[in-house]
Formats: sequence, structure tokens, C-alpha cells
Amino acid sequence: MIFENSNEILGLYELGPEDSPVVCNVRETDMTFIWNVADRMDITIDKVHFQLGKNQIIFLTEFHRVDYIEIEAARMVRFNQPFYCVVNHDNEVGSKGLLFFGAAGVPVITVDQTRIRDFELSWEIFRSEMSKADILQQDMLQAMLKRMLILSVRILRQSNNLNKLDRTQGEIVREFNYLVDKYFASHHNVAFYASQLNKSPKTLSNLFALVSSRTPLNIIHDRIMTHARRQINYSNLSIKEIAYELGYEDIQTFSRFFKSKEGVSPGHYREKQEQPLLQ
Repeated sequence: MIFENSNEILGLYELGPEDSPVVCNVRETDMTFIWNVADRMDITIDKVHFQLGKNQIIFLTEFHRVDYIEIEAARMVRFNQPFYCVVNHDNEVGSKGLLFFGAAGVPVITVDQTRIRDFELSWEIFRSEMSKADILQQDMLQAMLKRMLILSVRILRQSNNLNKLDRTQGEIVREFNYLVDKYFASHHNVAFYASQLNKSPKTLSNLFALVSSRTPLNIIHDRIMTHARRQINYSNLSIKEIAYELGYEDIQTFSRFFKSKEGVSPGHYREKQEQPLLQ
């Protein structure tokens, strides 16, 4: 079921075993969340494997590369930025830096039995509204999308301990994650992000220590590595070009950084990834 108004697109999909191409057919600015309603779903994103149990939901942007997905039964919502921009409308939902455009990894939530009816009801109304072609349809579809995102944000905030923070502290964590996702290629130090948030690096470190074992610098480095692996795996860029793209002036500095995180040099990592293709 697809709603389309000029370049504004929203799709609702009931997925089965034959629908993996639908998941992988991602357009520019697409945001996606996939709700597994079977006992198990296997999905590999940027060569990292995720196994989802029943009523787990995973959130993806256009920048995530789905290598493989095995579906028994799932529901998918996909919308583009013209239909609903999660950045421009962040005050309505609060998903920026959590569900989408965050540097902390691929978000996955678990909908427990106390919340499942809220999601089921939202899906039922969503499907019903997709068939009502009137002047209020788009407003209603956006409202239902926002509802599902808000329900998801509540779960994610609780699961990653953000509920331990007050509102201002939580906003700082979200904004930091968003800024890292936006600027990781050009700014590698915590001081830059602290200055953008009008905080000291020490304040950021203390704040993150309340909710996670990962420091702000860990998050920056992990985001750099995610992009580096993605480019090595999927692009034809040379290691030198990838290093330059990530803000490293020389390949030696980048290679030392990569090896310290991955255990092998970028060149050896690429060779290792290519080996199965040559067999």
C-alpha cells in the first residue's frame, strides 16, 4: 500500500519470504522501520548480522546497506523526507539522534506485551487510512506515522537508560549523536561537538557515563569505522581516497587508526572481504 503525492511517498508493506527485494529497493532520503511479527527474522546490514525476535523493530536510513534479509512475516513502513522530515520536525517526535541519524549504531527496539496493543492499533488505523483518498488523508497518515515513532522513541529511551536523565540532559545526548553522524568525517575530536553544544568535553563525558559504557570519543571513532568499512566493502575508492574522505591527511594515520580498531590494516581488511567472492 503506497501513498504518493507529487514527490511525497509513504509505503506500508506486509512482508513475506519473497519480499526481500522490496526491503533492499531504497530511494534517496528513505527512512524505514521493519517490525518482525514472526518468531525470527535475519537481516545483515553493512555486513553486520542482526537476528530479530518476535515484535522487535529495526530502524534504517537510506545510508544503511541491507546485504541480506530472511523474512517469515514482517511489517514495514517506509517514508521519504518530503513526506515527513524527522530532522525538521524533531520537536514533534524526538527521533533524531535516536531512531534515525544517530551515531550509536543500528537501533532495535523490543515491543513487550504491555505495549503491543498500541502498535497493533496504530497499524490497523494506518492501513485503514491508506484507502481513504480525501483531503485529510495525508494529515492523518502523518499523524499515525508520528504516533508509531513516538511509541518507539519511548521504548528506546527506556532501553538505553535515557530515562535516567532529565529532559535537557537527554536532548544533549540525542543532539551529540546527531552531530557526530553529520560531522564525523571532518571532526574527530570531542572538543568540536562540545563547543557545538555549548558544553565542555568533561561535561559530555560525565553525562554519557550516566547512561553508557561508551565514551563520546568511542562513539565518534565507531562512526568513523562504520563509514570506513562501508566504503571499503561497497565502493571502488582506494584506501587513500577513503582516508581523505574521512578527513585524514595521510594514509598512514588512517591505517594506524583503522588497525587499532579492526586488528588489521584497511588493505588487509578489503582483501579478507573479497576472498569469498573469489572462491
